Amino acid sequence: MSTYAVQIDPKPLKFLKTLKKSDRVRIDAVFQLLAENPIPPKALKLTDRDGYRIRVGDFRIIYTFRREVLVVRVLTIAQRGNVYE
Repeated sequence: MSTYAVQIDPKPLKFLKTLKKSDRVRIDAVFQLLAENPIPPKALKLTDRDGYRIRVGDFRIIYTFRREVLVVRVLTIAQRGNVYE
C-alpha cells in the first residue's frame, strides 16, 4: 500500500505551533495515520462541504485527500466549538 503525503495549510500549521507539546504529539500521530489510510475508522465525511473530519481529544482536523496523487491536505485544526466557523 502506498503512503500519502500530508500537506498542512499555513493557518493550521500556525495553530499547531501554538499548542502544548502533548497535543502536538497526538495530532502528529493522526497525521501518520492519515498518511497510511486517508479514511481511518474514526473519520467522518462532512455533510455541509467536501472533506472529512477526525477527532483528536478536544481538537478536530478537517482534511481532504486525492487518491490519484496520494495527497492528504489538512485544511483546519481547531478546538471543537470553533472548527466549523
